[in-house]
Amino acid sequence: MADHSHIEWTEATWNPVTGCTKVSAGCKNCYAERLALRLKAMGNRRYKNGFRITLHDDVVDLPRSWRIPRMIFVNSMSDLFHSDVPLEFIQRVFSTMRECSQHTFQILTKRSDRLLCLAPKIDWPVNVWMGVSVEDSRVLSRIDDLREVPAAVRFLSCEPLIGSLAGIDLTEIHWVIVGGESGPFARPMKTEWVREIFRGCRKQEVPFFFKQWGGVRKDLTGRKLDGRTYDEMPQPRIDKCSFKHV
Repeated sequence: MADHSHIEWTEATWNPVTGCTKVSAGCKNCYAERLALRLKAMGNRRYKNGFRITLHDDVVDLPRSWRIPRMIFVNSMSDLFHSDVPLEFIQRVFSTMRECSQHTFQILTKRSDRLLCLAPKIDWPVNVWMGVSVEDSRVLSRIDDLREVPAAVRFLSCEPLIGSLAGIDLTEIHWVIVGGESGPFARPMKTEWVREIFRGCRKQEVPFFFKQWGGVRKDLTGRKLDGRTYDEMPQPRIDKCSFKHV
């Protein structure tokens, strides 16, 4: 439950839920699972259940104590829309986000079907950005589901990118993050796959954020694409999102 983060596209993490289960190829080498098991071995009480879904009721109100506005990644160690997370708990998390209007909250899910099902039962505040993970062409349907969600910002995390997404349709998508897999079993990411998404973003005027090349030593591979870094972020509006170069 950190009020700061080393993730390049956010500033803090908030985990009212920890633990998850694998749903697609992008989950194969899950960093959160490795970290959760390590924290359990270290005796961290938040991870006494290892990587099993665990609700942390006492953490739901945590952002209320953070007075300085910040970008907050929700459930970096889980998936808020996992089937084992009750709707009532999800609604409590959204209530906190709505009442903490000084912050911007970023949520990612691989369970876009449940997201789509529950979206009408959620009050969507303008300070919540909703994203789906899209690791290869086998899960493109997640983007179609996301398009139907009334979030102020809808974004894609193409990380770990393990296949081509050539010709990706970014209609009504406001931001795209791309990154390679990291860690001891990292799968390779082809340069052309990244360029395909970059060209799609430029053609469809969607901000592009390149997080990393990844690999076993991501500190060595860096995060430059064709000689430069891309840290573009969406600029949300109630009725639209504009394009900001950073």
